[in-house]
Amino acid sequence: MSVALRSTQVSACPACAAAPLAEAIAADADQQDTTAALMLSLPTIHCAACISAVERALNAYPGVEEARVNLTLKRASVQADAAITAEDLTKALADIGYEAHELDAAALGTTATDRGGRDLLMRLAVAGFASMNVMLLSVAVWSGAEAATRDMFHWISAAIAIPAVGFAAQPFFRNAWAALSKGRMNMDVPIALAILLALGTSLYETAHSGEHAYFDAALTLTFFLLAGRYLDYRTRAVARSAAEELTALEVPRALRLSDGEETLVAIGELQRGDLIRVKPGGRMPVDGVVVDGMSELDRSLLTGETLPVFAGPETEVSAGEVNLTGPLTVRATAVGRDSSLYRLADLVAIAESGRSRYTSLADKAAKLYAPGVHILAVLSFLGWYLYTFDLRTALNIAAAVLIITCPCALGLAVPAVTTAASGRLFRKGMLIKDGTALERLADVDTVVFDKTGTLTEGKPILTNGAEIDADVLSIALALAEGSSHPLSMAIADYARQENVPAAAVDGIAEQAGRGVEGAFAGKRVRLGRADWIGAAESPVTATYLAIDGQAPVAFAFRDRLRRGAEEAVAGLIAQGMTVHLLSGDTEAPVAELASRLGIAHWTSGALPEDKAARVADLSANGQVLMVGDGLNDTAALAAADVSISPASALDAARVASEIVLLGSDLSVIADSTVTARKATKRIRENFRIATLYNVIAVPIAVAGLATPLAAALAMSLSSITVSLNALRVR
Repeated sequence: MSVALRSTQVSACPACAAAPLAEAIAADADQQDTTAALMLSLPTIHCAACISAVERALNAYPGVEEARVNLTLKRASVQADAAITAEDLTKALADIGYEAHELDAAALGTTATDRGGRDLLMRLAVAGFASMNVMLLSVAVWSGAEAATRDMFHWISAAIAIPAVGFAAQPFFRNAWAALSKGRMNMDVPIALAILLALGTSLYETAHSGEHAYFDAALTLTFFLLAGRYLDYRTRAVARSAAEELTALEVPRALRLSDGEETLVAIGELQRGDLIRVKPGGRMPVDGVVVDGMSELDRSLLTGETLPVFAGPETEVSAGEVNLTGPLTVRATAVGRDSSLYRLADLVAIAESGRSRYTSLADKAAKLYAPGVHILAVLSFLGWYLYTFDLRTALNIAAAVLIITCPCALGLAVPAVTTAASGRLFRKGMLIKDGTALERLADVDTVVFDKTGTLTEGKPILTNGAEIDADVLSIALALAEGSSHPLSMAIADYARQENVPAAAVDGIAEQAGRGVEGAFAGKRVRLGRADWIGAAESPVTATYLAIDGQAPVAFAFRDRLRRGAEEAVAGLIAQGMTVHLLSGDTEAPVAELASRLGIAHWTSGALPEDKAARVADLSANGQVLMVGDGLNDTAALAAADVSISPASALDAARVASEIVLLGSDLSVIADSTVTARKATKRIRENFRIATLYNVIAVPIAVAGLATPLAAALAMSLSSITVSLNALRVR
């Protein structure tokens, strides 16, 4: 809070001196009461130029005090006058070409910063710096330093290593304790034990003027393992909850009608039976039934239907649908957690919990490796103790076995490959959000595509424009320019490309939910629905132009294919995969698209729960990749073994997916499965390299020949070999 003192004159009365300050604070508080915080979702921003353009447009809007854009979360936080609505700002952004949706800030959890990554990086730096210093001290010991000189270097090494390991190795200690406290094993148990034994035996040897100490090996081990852990963390960027995003998309406020008066209230105050006014361009806040008004609804995000649907009295509506052309009065039948949007969020949450049961290759290896290492160390201790009856010798050799067999190479095997493969795919336009996504993608045998917004752009194009007379097209253009309906916009786009001028049509008016009408040369002309025009319904997507005294003219449309859609489907089929098309759209356009792309298995009219159930059924018999972009796809995306969403998808769909397609070209999807298989092959090769290393190193350690130098060199060699093999994926 900034406060300006009105006078610098010193007053003898403290209360008098404080009065101007109190007035300034009160004025500042009054100013804050007139402002409101708004949050917008910006699904289409992708670069610094987008940030600048959005912030510039928002900050220039009258009444906006401050606007900040977060590219990672694709959100904008806006401080503005209380009179400014989210609808005002979304329209301002639409004018410069950016899609925006209002988010309910209260429904979103506190955004977590990247503390985990910074914490690991800091620990990695400490371990690396300390290991270099201890290695320098160890050179003197390896060169032949003896007696007091050797002990001094060992004590200095201990002073560096013990606090450094105590700080840097905390992630391994915590994870090991968490596993042991639950009576199970994981890869961190042998790691933690090896580090502690290395420090313990080294400290004991130093105190008794021993020849060898493992301080350098303990630090080197910690450093390499932290490097693997950090790589793993970076490839497993923590995704926000898709269910949380869906809930936040719910409109936070609504216009409630009471005794004929409109009152803006919070969603939480609505009850079943309330009458709610939804203006054109507004999103439905509740499930309900239309009691007054006519309009058209955009259901594409919820159902995948390409075209708006008519809404009039007795039409059932769902939360999340967008009202397009006319005001509607809706009687609420389900509010809050009973609404369809919340039920969809519950579907996503259930599907996400099922996906988390996947066990990674590294975890599978840990189940075998961890107990094997411990058994080997115990047997080495017992064998040497029974052979020499020297507890110190037996303990040193057991520690050496644990150190030299500690899974440095295994710790790097997966993250090194995943990082290299993720980098390769990123350069081709795909962002991997989850480290295990590549492993699951490699096993995919079935691919399920959504239609609208995924295989197609969701934008209709006129297909029979060449067959329509230029004069008729010019009349249609004049009417189409008076409407924001998607089919009208497609007619206008085609006519402008063909340089057809608009006819002089007078009195143009849009009839909500029906179409546009006007007068041309003394005749009434109409462009709109078949039942309004009086035309026979076409089997394909169409709108109709009627001129008094003439037969209606049909304008036929189809959805525009996304770039690379044909190549993606053909490439996946060529790899032996089964491709399905699941869409909420009507049968005719779904069948036409399936035929055009050569997809044998297709389903139309699928609801969100139908899609999720179908994907779950397919997953029971194989590995399923789901590709989708809308709210109606989120549950299916979460239910699939692995999922992909385009960058243009709604936030909730993108969050539910482990892979994001950054560009508009779908052909990279077919290549991604090939890269994933190569990556999994390299991971298994790395496991074999680690196994071979242990086959060679274990006999040396058991024989008592593993000096600290040998242990450090062996660990470094295995880790470098694994990393170099991982780079082959690139």
